[in-house]
Amino acid sequence: MIKPVEWTKDGIRMLDQRLLPSEETYLMLRSYEEVAEAIRKMVIRGAPAIGIAAAMGIALGASQSVGTSVADLDDDLQYICDVMGKTRPTAVNLFWAIERMRSSFQRNKHLGDVEAVKKELIAEALAIHKEDLASNRAIGNFGGLLIPDGATVLTHCNAGALATGGDYGTALGVIRGARDAGKKVAVIADETRPYLQGLRLTAWELAKDEIPVTVITDNMAGHVMKSGKVDAVVVGADRIAANGDTANKIGTYMVAVMAREHNVPFYVAAPLTTLDLSLASGEEIPIEERDSTEITHIREYRLAPEGIDVHNPAFDVTPNELITAIITDKGVARPPYVESLKMLFSNR
Repeated sequence: MIKPVEWTKDGIRMLDQRLLPSEETYLMLRSYEEVAEAIRKMVIRGAPAIGIAAAMGIALGASQSVGTSVADLDDDLQYICDVMGKTRPTAVNLFWAIERMRSSFQRNKHLGDVEAVKKELIAEALAIHKEDLASNRAIGNFGGLLIPDGATVLTHCNAGALATGGDYGTALGVIRGARDAGKKVAVIADETRPYLQGLRLTAWELAKDEIPVTVITDNMAGHVMKSGKVDAVVVGADRIAANGDTANKIGTYMVAVMAREHNVPFYVAAPLTTLDLSLASGEEIPIEERDSTEITHIREYRLAPEGIDVHNPAFDVTPNELITAIITDKGVARPPYVESLKMLFSNR
């Protein structure tokens, strides 16, 4: 089982995804500051995984608080949560996890004992991790039913075990769900520039799972669809607005347009924790702008000329009308999404 993040007695053990597939290196993070920096620098990425890591980082920071009263711990916790909240602005699971940790503190502060409250915060972070694993299995079960036997599925970015708590994943969970239901399934993985999550991470995961995978460059997606080589597209999500507009890795919108043009079903797979009902549409989703070196360099090697301007949005928004269905851990939502997502959310 792939374990991108794990709570241990020595600290938070985290797989450094920046080095995959050439190196499988695990870091031991011993402070909340190190966890926040790991999220910011994409040691760990993927909305559910970011939420889990943030929760564990908050619990770790709280456990190391030297305050002698619950009020002292409250002050420390608020500061730690503020630090975590500034790491990745688009992934809503980050803010969901922060609020859940704050709620855990509020529920348990009446205990009066600082150490008891710290234990409850650790338990909450571990519960978030455990629930994510179960959630991904549910997504896989629901989504696997939508994938025909013998299908070839195109993916964009990595929404597998590495992007979640481990094991199944969301978009790759759908593929694993189909496989575990006895269906033959193959994958075409977009390389996903500029960070190459498809080339480095999705291909690595699927090869480990012995699921057939073919990597293409992002600008080949339209060609392979036109050639009839794609039966479905499945992607993950970093934030889904109330109307179903979905923010995912940059390039997803382009894939969705091509899928609509070629009558290929386009599915989004995400837990309900990725749904943000406070936003009416995708126009309100904040889009993270990342460092220009992710485009101008491949690791330490510069490919672009000096002095050029670079625009590097990490995400784009796919309008709901391009989405065939949204596969969640509580069922499959179909248009109109304002109604179907709200119904799933109310039944969770």
